[in-house]
Amino acid sequence: MSLPAVLLAESPSPSPSESQTPVVPSLQDAHESATNAASWVEENWSTWLAIGLRVLLIVVIAAVLRVMVRRAITKLIDRMNRTAQAVDGTALGGLLVNVERRRQRSQAIGSVLRSVASFLIMGTAALMVLSTFEINLAPLLASAGVAGVAIGFGARNLVTDFLSGVFMILEDQYGVGDSVDAGVASGEVIEVGLRVTKLRGDNGEIWYVRNGEVKRIGNLSQGWSTAGVDVTLLPSEDLDKVKRVIGEVSERMSKEEPWNELLWGPIEVLGLDSVLLDSMVVRVSAKTMPGKSVTVERELRWRIKRAFDAAEIPIIGGSAAPVETAPAADPTAGMAAPSAYASPSSPQTLAATPLTPPPSISK
Repeated sequence: MSLPAVLLAESPSPSPSESQTPVVPSLQDAHESATNAASWVEENWSTWLAIGLRVLLIVVIAAVLRVMVRRAITKLIDRMNRTAQAVDGTALGGLLVNVERRRQRSQAIGSVLRSVASFLIMGTAALMVLSTFEINLAPLLASAGVAGVAIGFGARNLVTDFLSGVFMILEDQYGVGDSVDAGVASGEVIEVGLRVTKLRGDNGEIWYVRNGEVKRIGNLSQGWSTAGVDVTLLPSEDLDKVKRVIGEVSERMSKEEPWNELLWGPIEVLGLDSVLLDSMVVRVSAKTMPGKSVTVERELRWRIKRAFDAAEIPIIGGSAAPVETAPAADPTAGMAAPSAYASPSSPQTLAATPLTPPPSISK
């Protein structure tokens, strides 16, 4: 007989009445349990109170510090907006300040600063609360570091777009109203975000460009622009007369509204850009307000064309139109067409020859 069977046979099986009867604690047992719980609470209440007060102090300090920092950032952004609005409508404001651009840039910077401040303050407060409860933060920080690395690899494009947008805004590479060439697209900036920049193309289309994909930016609205006009003339024209006419046009244009504000320098005749056998090109240039070079070029061409027409100076350009010449006279035009009857051996001549009677035969 095996050992488990012997042990099973020797152990008495409980009766149904014994197994179903609940054990009711006595009054003495309940009194002892309550006494032990009260003594445990009495021994640890001071520790709990200290921990609670420490947690409350940390939360209050973090909340007050967060409110103060966010309010300071908001006041700084409002001051930047008031500075931009103070020069709006003046000549300085029209030349150097774009209110909408400054407003959106300041709002974006304020949003980033407030988010970063809130994250740092509340994150530090949460770690201090956990350390107050004597929780080991080493595994938590290690897990957070691994999770951060994993999220960074998985969302690297998003992180790249966000960081690129932050630096673009902080460095003021472009803003609302600027004409930019972003490589992948070009047009006027209508919105600047931390992840995506919206451009409106020349045909009215809207381009959504991710900030992380922009490798270079060509801003056509910062600093100043150059308006250049090429005038193609005959090589036989008097250059002194041409220069005098262009000088009169530039002087009148520089004194009229609104061109006196759009022009940041005098209109200059740079000289001959090229000289060919059948034409010569005179280059005219002027420094203009950013983004206004095309407008100045069109007006300058208009005025130069009218002035040259009044001075009887022809403007040429492109390939010369073909000259229609009269065809040469045909020497055989007055001669009659050759006839088939002129040849005695032609079938027409033989058919038209009268029949001759046969010779008479004498008897």
